[in-house]
Amino acid sequence: MTDPLFRSDPYARSCRTTVTRLAEDGALVVGASVFYPAGGGQPGDTGWIDGPSGRLAVIDTRKEGATEVALVLEPGASLPAGAGIEMHLDWDRRHRHMRVHTALHLLSVVIPLPVTGGAIGADKGRLDFDMPEAPGDKESLEAALNALIARDLAVTTEWITDDEMAANMDLVKTMSVTPPMGQGRVRLVRIGTLDEQVDLQPCGGTHVASTAEIGRVTLGKVEKKGKQNRRVSLHLA
Repeated sequence: MTDPLFRSDPYARSCRTTVTRLAEDGALVVGASVFYPAGGGQPGDTGWIDGPSGRLAVIDTRKEGATEVALVLEPGASLPAGAGIEMHLDWDRRHRHMRVHTALHLLSVVIPLPVTGGAIGADKGRLDFDMPEAPGDKESLEAALNALIARDLAVTTEWITDDEMAANMDLVKTMSVTPPMGQGRVRLVRIGTLDEQVDLQPCGGTHVASTAEIGRVTLGKVEKKGKQNRRVSLHLA
């Protein structure tokens, strides 16, 4: 099992760890990781590692089974199991993912409709909504979204049991992705305080600590994706 340091401290940029084994394709399965593995619409992190053979680029990070993280190196690069390494995150790229991710949670607040899909990028992100008709006033939605961002709301996490999650499935906004249940507990991301809560939903990704860290965003065009689906994109300023 990989210790997911990115989950307990999304601002951690480096760590020392060990290659526990090699995946079938040669990717490095590690004992601990500050790199986030692709999932939930958020891309895998990139960066580099320093090890016995010098510096090697990490071009992607993925999940290996249910509990491990694997680092994908450049073609031809490899390290043996047992090698000690120091991981260094491409922080600028990750931080932009965090800003976009938190902004998308807020987008689901200003458009309170079921979410059918989503994706996170370094400069923009999008959510697909079960929305038969396009919103009539996109400018008002953008203003409402930026007003929430400007409130400097705290973004925090907590854990509930699988049973508690099963009893509160109304917290799930994304129709196409089910919460990661089966390991005994589920992580929730809250925006705002318990007394003044703006959003609460299950999520395993990385987020900024405060909405003000997102900065101003703009909404892109609303695209029709099927009979009842509309895609809404947002861009970092």
